[in-house]
Order: sequence, then C-alpha cells, then structure tokens
Amino acid sequence: MSQLATLSAAALDAALATAPDLTARIRLIRAAIPGRIAFSTSLGLEDQAVLHAIAEASADIDIFTLDTGRHFPETLDTIAASQDRYPLAIRLVAPEADDVETLTSRDGVLGFRNSIEARKACCDVRKVRPLMKALKGATGWITGLRREQAASRKAVPFAEFDPMQGLVKLNPIADWTLTQLETFIATHDIPVNALHARGFPSIGCAPCTRAIRPGEDSRAGRWWWEAENAAFAALGDQKECGLHNRPKLKQANSQVARS
Repeated sequence: MSQLATLSAAALDAALATAPDLTARIRLIRAAIPGRIAFSTSLGLEDQAVLHAIAEASADIDIFTLDTGRHFPETLDTIAASQDRYPLAIRLVAPEADDVETLTSRDGVLGFRNSIEARKACCDVRKVRPLMKALKGATGWITGLRREQAASRKAVPFAEFDPMQGLVKLNPIADWTLTQLETFIATHDIPVNALHARGFPSIGCAPCTRAIRPGEDSRAGRWWWEAENAAFAALGDQKECGLHNRPKLKQANSQVARS
C-alpha cells in the first residue's frame, strides 16, 4: 500500500467531514484527486443524490452503471430519466459474454439460489469483474455507501485507499441518514426508480430482489431466500455481493475462472 496515498486519503476523509453540503464534497473530491475519477451508480436513492450533486458541481467525473443483463425494467427507465434530466453520460458496463455463458452452463439460469458460493460466483461474473474493468486506470472511485444502510457498512469512511485497485474510494454521503437522503431527493425533485414506492428500498437484479415486509431491514429483500433457508442463514449475514468487500470474497468468487 502506498503510504502517500493512505495519508492523502486520510486528509481527504477529514476534509469531507467538514464540507458544508454534498455539492461542496463533490467539488472537493474533484479538486483533491488528479486523473480520472469514476462514479459507479446502481441508480438507487443514494446514487441518484450523488448524480445530482455531480451535475450541480459540473464535475468532470466518469459515470457508469453495471448492466448485469438482469435489471428490472424500472431500473432501465431510471437510467433514461436521469440522462434526460442531467447533461451527463451514464456508461453501461456489461459482463463478458463468455463468462456469462460459462456460468449459466455450469450453474443454470437460477443456479445462484443453490448455494451462497454460486450466488457469489454469479455476482462476480455480472458485477465484480465488470467493475474491476471499469475502474482500471482510475485514481478515484465514488460510491453511494451510507453507514446507516447495514451493519457491515457502519464504519464506512468518507475516503480510504483501496489497495486492490490502487485508488481512493470515496463515499460522500457516508454520514447521511435516510431522512436526510429522502429530503434531498424531494427538495431537488430528483428522478428515482419507481420500485422504491413499491417497497423496494434496495434494488439489485430482478431475480435477486423482492419488496421488503413491514419491519424488515432495508436490505432484507436482497437474496431473500438465503435468510429463509436454515442452512444458508446459519452462515450469517450475506447481504453483500462483493463490490464493496472484495478481499473477503476473492477466493469464493474465483470459481468460474477455474471452471
């Protein structure tokens, strides 16, 4: 790990904590980090707020989304609405066709429901590998992670050095509450995925996401069958796909490569 990069990330983390608003945070990020800064958006509420701030700041940031091939139609509608609203290009990054063919030939169309390892392998092919490709050569990576989203994210910093990618990972709304987020969305009339109004606070691929029930955690609708299967549930909380906890999943997610 680069000591200089670590020190720079720590300094930026402290500076972002005191920035007056989200647009100021985006401008600070752009001014502090040379080279290409990439923003990976899933088109959720958090990412739509960040997208709005990028447009408001007129920041030169490379925006992309992972086109897994299994999005809800409403997610695709959100991409179109966002591009109509903002003068920004949103690149669609797709998985390698050969990787998808190998995966489905081995596990089947819905094989990711058979085991956590199979589900992680699917996420690896459709999301993690395309992310790595899209981030190649970037010096900064912006996400919409919030500490309040899940127990696994409660310590998310504003900025940290990512040794796997050799860049600074940035989470400009890490400290936002859901109330702050929803207020920002409403105040600025930001386009959002229609599924949010139908009980989908967290939206991923269509076969892997359902609406949540009253009282459930906001990410309970992601890979819900794992919580309902005693064998899977015994392995603990698995509500991450590998995009933001890759070191832990690197070995499990290498299955397809070995096939």
